[in-house]
Amino acid sequence: MSEFDLDLRNAESHIENAEIRGDVVLGVLDGSTEPAEWVRNVREGNVLVLSVHGDLNKLAAGFAREVKDMGGQLMHFRKFLVVSPPGVDIDTDRLR
Repeated sequence: MSEFDLDLRNAESHIENAEIRGDVVLGVLDGSTEPAEWVRNVREGNVLVLSVHGDLNKLAAGFAREVKDMGGQLMHFRKFLVVSPPGVDIDTDRLR
C-alpha cells in the first residue's frame, strides 16, 4: 500500500464557505402561515421547501418580492416552491 501525506491541521483553511448556517425547512404553502414567517426563515439562512396547496402566485405574493430583493431565489418545481436565502443558489442544471 502506498503512503500519502494528509495534513488535516490546515485543511480548514482550504475549505470555502466554512461557515455553513441554516436548515432545510419543509412546510405547506396554503395561506395559513404569515408571509413574515417565511421571510424570517430565509433571513436566518434557511432553505424552504414548500408544498403548494392553491394558487402559487397568490400564496407567494406576500413574500416573494421581499425574498428576491434580499438576494434570495424562488423556484417552482413540480408541486413545490423552493426558496433559498442569499448566497445559496438553486442548481437547475440537471433538469434539462
